[in-house]
Parts: sequence; C-alpha cells; structure tokens
Amino acid sequence: MTRPTLPVVGLVLSAVASLHAGEGNWPRFRGPNGAGIGEAKAIPATWTDGDYAWKAKLPGMGHSSPVVWGNRLFITCCDPKAATRMVLCLDAATGKTLWQREFTAKPFRQHGDNAYASASPAADADGAIISLSTPDEVALLALDNEGKDAWRRALGPWVGNHGTGVSPVIANGLVILANEQEDPRLIPSMYGPKPTMPPGKSFIIALDRKTGETRWQAERVTKISPYSTPCVAQSPDGRPELVLSSMAHGISALDLATGEVNWEFGNVFRDRCVSSPVLGPGIAIAGYGAGTSGALMVAVRAGSRAKGVEPKLAWQLKAPVPLVPTPVVKDGRIFLWHDNGTVACHNVETGEQVWREKLPGAFYGSPVWVDGRLYCIAKNGEVFVIAAGDKFELLGRVPLGEPSFATPAVANGTMYLRTRAQLFALKGK
Repeated sequence: MTRPTLPVVGLVLSAVASLHAGEGNWPRFRGPNGAGIGEAKAIPATWTDGDYAWKAKLPGMGHSSPVVWGNRLFITCCDPKAATRMVLCLDAATGKTLWQREFTAKPFRQHGDNAYASASPAADADGAIISLSTPDEVALLALDNEGKDAWRRALGPWVGNHGTGVSPVIANGLVILANEQEDPRLIPSMYGPKPTMPPGKSFIIALDRKTGETRWQAERVTKISPYSTPCVAQSPDGRPELVLSSMAHGISALDLATGEVNWEFGNVFRDRCVSSPVLGPGIAIAGYGAGTSGALMVAVRAGSRAKGVEPKLAWQLKAPVPLVPTPVVKDGRIFLWHDNGTVACHNVETGEQVWREKLPGAFYGSPVWVDGRLYCIAKNGEVFVIAAGDKFELLGRVPLGEPSFATPAVANGTMYLRTRAQLFALKGK
C-alpha cells in the first residue's frame, strides 16, 4: 500500500488534502472532514419563504443530514411504521428527484428520538455510501450515480438499545464505519439486571471504496455504544490517522492505512459519546454525556507511537457542554452548542471561555460555520443564526415549519436545510 508523504504539521482541520473533496462538495456528515465549515458567501442571516431556490417534499421522515457531490444531493428517509428506508438522489440546483431506492426491514426497537433514517450518507464522484443497519445486520451499501448497487457488505448483527445511527465516511480510497456496540450488562436500566443478550462485537472497519473488500479491521472493546462519527487528522509522524471517541477507548487515533493504534487517551469518558470529535491546532477534542446533557469535553494533544510520545490532556470543560451537537472550530475559537440552547465560545488552544449565552431552543442538530456566522436548527425546526466572533450576537431566527434533528449542508454557494420530511435550498445573495 502506498503511503502518502505529507508535511508534519500536527493535527489540523485540513489535515489530509483529499478530505477537502474539492470546492462545492459536502461529502459526509458535517461536510469536509466533519468540520462543519461551509465555503459559501452571502448566505443571509434572515430570510423569508420566497428566498428559497427550491423546496422539496420527501417521501418519508428522517433525521439524517444531506450530503452533496457536484450536482447530486443524497438524502435518506423512512416509513416509521413499516421500517422501509428510502435513499434519494436530487438535482442540487433544482430539487428534482433523479432517482429513489427503497429497502425493506423489520421494525425494531430504538430510542424515541431515533429513526430508521438517522445515519447520513457519504458521497464522492462515484456515488454514495449508505448505512442500512438493523439489529440483525450492520450493512453498508455502495450506490453509483444512477442509483444502482455497486457492492454491499453485511458486517454482522448490532447490539444497542437506542438503535443505529453512526454515519460512514470516505477517506483515501476507503469507506470507514465505526461499528462500536453495547454490552447490555453495563446498562441494567435499559436491559434489566440480568440481560440474556450477549455483548455486541465492536470493531472499526475500512473497506475498499471500489470493491467493498476489507482493507483492515481493528477490534475494539465493547462498553456503551457511541454515536460519534470519526474524522481524519495528520499525525505528528506525517501520516493520516483516524480520530475516534467512545466510552471504551476515550479519544483514540488509528493509522488510516493499516488500522493500527497510534495513540489512545482512555479512561476519560464515563458514558455515551454522541457528538463527533473535532480537531484544533495539535489537539483532538471530544466529549460525552448522558440523558439530555453533556458531562465533560476534553482536548488532547496527539501522541506518537513511532516517537514514543504519549497523548496529553490540553484542557477540559465540565457541564454545560454538548451531548449531541458537535462543536465548530474556526479562527482560534471553538463554539459549543449545548442541547438546551446554551452557546459558548472558547479559546481552542487553552479552553478559556470567551462568552456564553442561552438561546430559547433545544437542539439535536449541529452548527455549521458559513462566512463568519453559525447556523443551527432547533428541534422545533427554527434556524438560529449567530455571529461567530468574540462577542455574542443573535443575527436571525427563521422557522422551517416542522421539527428537525438534522445538520445543514453547504455546497455550490447554497445551504441545504433538512426538516423531518422536507428539504430547503437557500442560495447566497
């Protein structure tokens, strides 16, 4: 396997050039490398119904976020009673449906705020990768740009009381899925004091993007399943590494080419990781929590297996920190958007608080940064827009008309907003 030769710059948001995926693309949950940074200009801070370029009614409901590659937008939705899942490809400029696929499944138990369409797709020039996981089968499906099957992999059953929801990612010719499952014995409140269900089999897997064949599989300890989606950094050794967060392993980094553990900062999270890890200058940042609130967020300086350097704690923040929404790192700041509407700005290198305010809303969707502003959709479907600077400023509040648990996508000079069963396209002025 050819190893990339990249300059040693530490963990940075733009660590691996291929992850930027070119201008105009939003290839995975929260965009290029999961950073939540959009390149559009002049997206308004407030708007009316007449400002949308298009609106599209979806054939089902769901919580997944849209992804965009070129002129194609991919989204999933479902029939919540029949457990039928739908994958749609829309023309990103017009909202016209180019094709639709349906996949049947047996209804299964999941969290009341989960859905059969919660995992976001991943996309590239060859099409989209979709997670169709159920308790019977963790499955990944590759669809080409015409909606035809390229390959499908079944990776064994799923154990997790809240259902599935982790999104796949595409990086360096690999399709990666963080398949970390649950040990029912650790959660008697959910499974009972003497659960009969055995622990799930946890692993991180990297498949060949073209063929679906396994390139590597890294076994993981099974504790309480995370719902965080990994990102990719460049290690101090100059090699791409996959950065993950979970109760079982804390914050860890695997060599992207081999799956070998580069470093691990464990024994730091006491419960479920839901928000995804993000990167700052030389640090990886992740958190955990329970119920409806985050408990702890930590920033860790990367270690190096090759150089014998252990990871070190850079800073930590206790509640209020997010449980579900993933932070945004930009221009030396980290913006934390709490589930209960508390929004805070901190210095990303020191963790020092710059400001903290409270918005009148509750949130599952994550914020995205666009042209100096943060956009985040509340559970009730209201979009809040604030200034992404050293002073809190509420710039806009725009209702979308129905609930939303999704994160916006930004591509082709347009912001795409997903509610329970609709898509909205808002172009820059």
